[in-house]
Amino acid sequence: MTSEKSSVAADNEPKVNYRGIKAMPFVIGNETFEKLGTTGTSNNLLIYFTTVFNMRSITATTLVNVFNGTTNLATLLGAYLCDTYFGRYKTLGFACIASFLGMFLLTLTAAVPNLHPPHCKSQETGTCSGPTPWQMAFLSFALGLLVVGAGGIRPCNLAFGADQFNPKTESGKRGISSFFNWYYFTFTFAMMISLSIIVYVQSDVSWAWGLGIPAFMMFLSCVMFFIGSRIYVKIKPEGSPMTGVMQVIVAAVRKKQLTLPEQPWSSLFSHFPKSTMNSKLSYTDQFR
Repeated sequence: MTSEKSSVAADNEPKVNYRGIKAMPFVIGNETFEKLGTTGTSNNLLIYFTTVFNMRSITATTLVNVFNGTTNLATLLGAYLCDTYFGRYKTLGFACIASFLGMFLLTLTAAVPNLHPPHCKSQETGTCSGPTPWQMAFLSFALGLLVVGAGGIRPCNLAFGADQFNPKTESGKRGISSFFNWYYFTFTFAMMISLSIIVYVQSDVSWAWGLGIPAFMMFLSCVMFFIGSRIYVKIKPEGSPMTGVMQVIVAAVRKKQLTLPEQPWSSLFSHFPKSTMNSKLSYTDQFR
């Protein structure tokens, strides 16, 4: 009777229509332009703060370190919200828009004279007038949007691309392998362009153009992402893995006095819906 109910429940689950090859150009395009935008924006912030905002080196270094540290911590929160509530598609869409808005506002700080201190002609940065509280607030808001964007993009982009392929078929496995190859190829290409051409434009041409180009790249990333919305596989959130880990720990502590059955594997509950990306692990005594 239980097996019949399980089969009926499995049959009622919606069939997933994987369109990996058709979706891959949009996913790869989104990630390529996103890397061009974020890398081109973040890699030269220290020079930007000292030359345009007339910050002292120690102040600029502290701000960059706080920005990078907060960005890395935000990925933990982004991964939790993605797995528990929103899913990868909604998280990536929201994060891409937040990153674009952050880059656009950061470009305004370079292009609009009232959003940064007057140009310092002295070689000693410490003698120049620094940013006003309002200018720092505007800059901090732009950086905050970049943190929100990175917190949603970093934990989701690779997994979202892998979601577009069926991991249970040979063609799907080859597609996932091909996707990873293209991902790291475009990642390296974006790093090369950002660390050479975009940094050159920022340092030797104009900060407004140097920050505007990454913002435009991020805009193209948003466009590429949302164009493919109709063909994406959008896996629903299944809950945070940390919740399951805590449940296992609590259950292990509460039931540590129970006697194990002779064949514990026969009584294990391991239901995996068809749409899940998880795989079944066989029972083992290795860690006892």
